[in-house]
Amino acid sequence: MATRKTFKQSTEERRMRTFSEEFKQKKVREIERKITTIAEVSRQYDVRENNVSKWLKAYGTNQMKGLRTIVESESDTRKLLEMRAKIAELERIIGQKQVQIEFRDKIIELAEETYGVDIKKKFEFKP
Repeated sequence: MATRKTFKQSTEERRMRTFSEEFKQKKVREIERKITTIAEVSRQYDVRENNVSKWLKAYGTNQMKGLRTIVESESDTRKLLEMRAKIAELERIIGQKQVQIEFRDKIIELAEETYGVDIKKKFEFKP
């Protein structure tokens, strides 16, 4: 099986080659339809990603040309979702603990009323 290194061109050969307008438009359409990515086109045709991005600006159908696009990696999105889930779990646990504390306080209050004993009295520490 042939590898990329087998067909690798020298820097001079890469500088001399040109891509047709139809080819660039086809690759831009594939990128916009998410069939491929800029990185994949760059690797496959040994073109800098910056040049493929220029093709997108020139031939793309993006209505917001000239505006910057904020790209968030998939791992950042996954981490954010995991953190939100963790926050929700911790809030649930805090709610449960608050209910337990309120229940215990109510039981102590009822026991004090029933038995007439001050259960909550403070103990003084004497060294």
